[in-house]
Amino acid sequence: MGQESFITPEIADMIGKEEVFSSPEEIGRATIRRFAVAVGDPNPLYRDEEFARKTRYGGIIAPPTMIFELNYNIGVELEEDGGYADRITLPPPLTNFVRGGNEYEIFQPVRPTDKITVKRKISEIYEKKGKTSTLVFVIIEIRYINQEGEFLGTNRETLIFMPSKGS
Repeated sequence: MGQESFITPEIADMIGKEEVFSSPEEIGRATIRRFAVAVGDPNPLYRDEEFARKTRYGGIIAPPTMIFELNYNIGVELEEDGGYADRITLPPPLTNFVRGGNEYEIFQPVRPTDKITVKRKISEIYEKKGKTSTLVFVIIEIRYINQEGEFLGTNRETLIFMPSKGS
């Protein structure tokens, strides 16, 4: 007899529900500068105001992928163990997961004065048989919007959940 589906009604009900997180403060030049340093990008557009003012952007902007790395840092409280309280989880036995990939679309640059709102929605959940067990794929669509209501970018993220060992 084959294994029953891991996609319970509880998990299926997650599809289509949107969560919204908003940053209480502006991104800021320091955050942009630190991110550029962390990813090893020396472009003066991210840290030299005089240089940046002379470009088509008219001032400092963030590296293009920075917005997508802020997903779990905007308007979110940390749990006691230091993890993020809003991280997407599935019930046991699907307690282990890996990131399966991301598809980014950038509409405009992030500026130091931007306050970001993140709108996150699970758009798909499906199963595939893996080498050792059935895997559950969760597709999440994330939209990033600034304080003016302008779209900054979108991220289509894939998380792959698998049963914990011994399940």
